[in-house]
Amino acid sequence: MDVLRPQLIKIDGRIYRKNPIQEQPCLHEEDDEDFFEGSVECADEPCEAYVVVQTQQGFRCTVKAPSLLYKHIVGKRGDTKKKLEMETKTSISIPKPGHEGEIVITGQHRSGVVSARTRIDVLLHTFRRKQPFTHFLAFFLNEVEVQERFLKFQEEVLEKCPLDRGVDASIFQNPKKLHLTIGMLVLLSEQEIQQTCEILQQCKQEFIEDLSRGKPLEAEMAGIEYMNDDPAMVDVLYAKVHMKDGSNRLQELADRVLERFQSSGLIVKEWSPVKLHATVINTRFRKDPNAEGRYNLYTPDGKYIFKERESFDGRNILKLFENFYFGALKLNSIHISQRFSVDSFGNYVSCGQIDFS
Repeated sequence: MDVLRPQLIKIDGRIYRKNPIQEQPCLHEEDDEDFFEGSVECADEPCEAYVVVQTQQGFRCTVKAPSLLYKHIVGKRGDTKKKLEMETKTSISIPKPGHEGEIVITGQHRSGVVSARTRIDVLLHTFRRKQPFTHFLAFFLNEVEVQERFLKFQEEVLEKCPLDRGVDASIFQNPKKLHLTIGMLVLLSEQEIQQTCEILQQCKQEFIEDLSRGKPLEAEMAGIEYMNDDPAMVDVLYAKVHMKDGSNRLQELADRVLERFQSSGLIVKEWSPVKLHATVINTRFRKDPNAEGRYNLYTPDGKYIFKERESFDGRNILKLFENFYFGALKLNSIHISQRFSVDSFGNYVSCGQIDFS
């Protein structure tokens, strides 16, 4: 890292810089899981950035955080918490593991309480980004015509391209789980799921109703494309979706929803703009029917998993089915979908939704 250009971290509209420090050698790889490697500073941090209450004993500030992240504030043997308390001259009270609540910071000096709160925010932000995705915002593509046309596509591909390397039935999407992803979410508590529902409702009131005109978005699913650079070495093949009227309303809606959730901290922006696509073939399905593409890359503790995958030769498929028509769509809802789940209809479990009409 260039010391003159340190990494910047944006949290709730404030910019922090992560300064490099001399790292100590680690004997055990897992031992660094609960420690934040680096110091954090905020230039001209205003005290008004947080709600700090004056008490008879000094000052007090609270932080809402899911219980799954408490351990990162505590650290191994409590070392992280002790260091924070010592350096900011504060006392930090954290709920017991498994109990939802608030982290409470108290201290004699307002500046120390604000400093502790700032550091805790950065820790929470850092380790939240290491959590595996739990949910995603999506349009469900569960029209009967689309599912039937998808099965026809699968049947014809297997019939016309049986000798193409890597092509077999195991790599096709489940037709009941066809969807358009807007963005991936890390939701670690029921409160965060509720917060997501509330943000979606705000999006509906502020701009979705105008863009949708209070009616389902009429779209079409037609044509196929691949993700990587070599059509002979394909891992993901997707169907393209566009508005029937040729407008950009679907793309604009998705981009604005993504932007709103990115600013909330619940979503990590993957594309700019959102790459709307309906995955029809994914080689990760070959070994794991429940795999969900490139997002299935981390263990629960945030460590990267390297999984070899066998690509397929997509040249004939792309030539023969370049303009395959999957059907008409009436996109009327955005769902908060839970990963690796199945409802009674075979789709992803929806933890909440908004409807356009």
